[in-house]
Amino acid sequence: MIHDSDDYVYDEASGEWMSAADLAHPNAETGEVEVRDAVGNLLTDGDSVTLTKDLTVRGANQTLKRGTVIKSIRLTGDPQEIDCRYDGIRGLVLRAEFVRKR
Repeated sequence: MIHDSDDYVYDEASGEWMSAADLAHPNAETGEVEVRDAVGNLLTDGDSVTLTKDLTVRGANQTLKRGTVIKSIRLTGDPQEIDCRYDGIRGLVLRAEFVRKR
């Protein structure tokens, strides 16, 4: 039985009819999280990013300056956090709102 509230839309990418709710949240069933940088670019594992503001690193007594390039980021599963490495700092986790994809 189909209710009036069940809207189905043809998805050209997959070639299937899907419910509007599934199309609105395509990664919900796979558990993938979209991580976006400060300007809205989609980030993926291995991307290089640039810092958009000076950041003081707690526990390292160091400040990373705006414009610093961080290479080979890893996504953590949190939509706002990325894991990365930088010289002299182990276990560095940055907020996605403070980086821009290169």
